[in-house]
Amino acid sequence: MENFPVINLEKLNGEERAAIMEMIKDACENWGFFELVNHGISHELMDTVERLTKEHYKKCMEQRFEEMVATKGLEAVQSEINDMDWESTFFLRHLPVSNISEIPDLEEEYRKVMKEFAVELEKLAELLLDLLCENLGLEKGYLKNAFYGSKGPTFGTKVSNYPPCPRPELIKGLRAHTDAGGIILLFQDDKVSGLQLLKDGQWVDVPPMRHSIVINLGDQLEVITNGKYKSVLHRVIAQSDGNRMSIASFYNPGSDAVIYPAPALIEKEEQKQVYPKFVFDDYMKLYAGLKFQAKEPRFEAMKTMESSINLGPIATV
Repeated sequence: MENFPVINLEKLNGEERAAIMEMIKDACENWGFFELVNHGISHELMDTVERLTKEHYKKCMEQRFEEMVATKGLEAVQSEINDMDWESTFFLRHLPVSNISEIPDLEEEYRKVMKEFAVELEKLAELLLDLLCENLGLEKGYLKNAFYGSKGPTFGTKVSNYPPCPRPELIKGLRAHTDAGGIILLFQDDKVSGLQLLKDGQWVDVPPMRHSIVINLGDQLEVITNGKYKSVLHRVIAQSDGNRMSIASFYNPGSDAVIYPAPALIEKEEQKQVYPKFVFDDYMKLYAGLKFQAKEPRFEAMKTMESSINLGPIATV
């Protein structure tokens, strides 16, 4: 198996720019995942986010998780569990409106730091979308505009901990799925591994690296690129020791954004349009019940709804 793509973003501004753009293009076309180093988010900020996330889990979530495990009798399971995940999570919403001030139990410093981190990730997501536009031959800003809807993009963070699991062979940390949204930015534990993606029929580890941000593409980018880029199945393997931290931020279309393959791409590639046109919120409603199933039937279901949608023009920002 060839090496997992690790991209040094700092080199974008030098003579190696063309080579870096080629690496991003290859990662989007053949992996659906890549890992960024020197991405411009300060290491101090990342260290603080990690420390406060781990402290918050210990103080506010660990006992709750242990009680849930005990209630469901999960320490003693004898056969594979397919309807739940070995994870402890909470969600933060940043855009269009932040809910960080409403989440109970978060200390003031943690709220402040997560807001700061979200601002940095949002900038990185938008930079990456423009790099994708450049590689695809789309005008700058096309993907951001496609995600815009009437209130701008939806942006939120899932903060997860994957505590040590007594039966990792029987319970997944997180079952295999593709992500429904746009572009996902993950700050993961650099000591405890577990994230894997499916490539050429084999599960491949996403290497834990200090201060890196792992990027993966969601279903909406597959639709907009008419399948040139694909969202990829991934999962988290529970570990018998170590608590794995995962902070995944999802830069997604606005709920009323209309998603469809980019006409310029279809013309350029002389393809026919293979993916439907739909409202992002309709896709999310469908995805909620089918997250751990294949994505293809979701796209098919959207095709059947297509004729009933009253579609306005794409927003321009």
